[in-house]
Amino acid sequence: MTKKVYTVFFLIMFVLMLPISTLAAENEDDSEDAAEVPDHVFDISQENTYPNATEEQEVVEPSDLTQALMEDLDIPIENPELIKMLNETSIDPSPISFGYRGMVYIGRWPLHYESEETNTNWEYQSINTNELNNIGGDSDKEMQYEQQEKQEVKGALTTKIANSEDVKKMILLQAKDKMDLPLAYTTVVGQNTKKANAYNVPVKKHAKLKTYAPAVNERGQVTFGEVYFQLKGNKKKLVVQNVTKQGIGAWLPVQDHVSFSFQLK
Repeated sequence: MTKKVYTVFFLIMFVLMLPISTLAAENEDDSEDAAEVPDHVFDISQENTYPNATEEQEVVEPSDLTQALMEDLDIPIENPELIKMLNETSIDPSPISFGYRGMVYIGRWPLHYESEETNTNWEYQSINTNELNNIGGDSDKEMQYEQQEKQEVKGALTTKIANSEDVKKMILLQAKDKMDLPLAYTTVVGQNTKKANAYNVPVKKHAKLKTYAPAVNERGQVTFGEVYFQLKGNKKKLVVQNVTKQGIGAWLPVQDHVSFSFQLK
C-alpha cells in the first residue's frame, strides 16, 4: 500500500470517528451539568441559626474472617449492621468434629441496595416567603431572605419495607457516594436565618421571595435473604437462601441548603 493510500485511509477513519468523539464529549458535559448546583441554590451552613448535626454513616469494615466468608457468596453483603454482627460472631467448630454437620440461622436480612435512579428536587418543600410591596414607592428597594419561622424538613422511605433502618442506612451511604451534597434524613432551618444576597424591587412592583428546601430522590432495589452459618466438620461458611428483591425509594433532604424563587408583580 502506497504512502498516499495510507494517508487517505487515516483521513477517512478520522472523519468516521469524529461524530462519536463529539457525542461522547456532549454526554460528558450533560452529566457534569446535571451534577452542578443551580445558581438559585445557596449554602446557608454559616448563616443557619440552627446547628444541624452532620448525619455521618458508620462505614463498617469486615474483619479478615468476615471478608473470607463473604467472598464465597454470589450475592454481595453491604449491610453495615450485618457486617458488624458477623465481625462480632465467633463460631469455632472443634478440630476433631469429624462428620459433624449443622446450619445456624442468623436471620433474614437486607443484604445490599442497588441504586437505579438518582434525581434532585431543588424545590422539595416550601419553607418560607418574604414579601416587599413597592407599588406606592418613589424609588427602587432591595429585599433579602429572612427565615420567619423554624422549619424542619424530613425525608423518608417511600415504601414500607422490613428492616427499614438498615435499608435507610444503605441508601444514604450509596447516595452520598454519588452526590457531592450533605444528605441526611432530616434538616432544620432556624428562625431568623438570613442570606446577604439582595433582590431589586422596582417602583410600582410587589415582590415575593419564596424559599424551598432541596432534597435528593433515590430509587433502586433491596436484596433480602436468609443468612446461615453452615458447619461441616471443622469448617464453616456463609449460606444465603430464599433471596428476594423489593423496589424502594427515599427522599434525602440536603442539609443547610435553600433555593430561592424571586417573583415580581
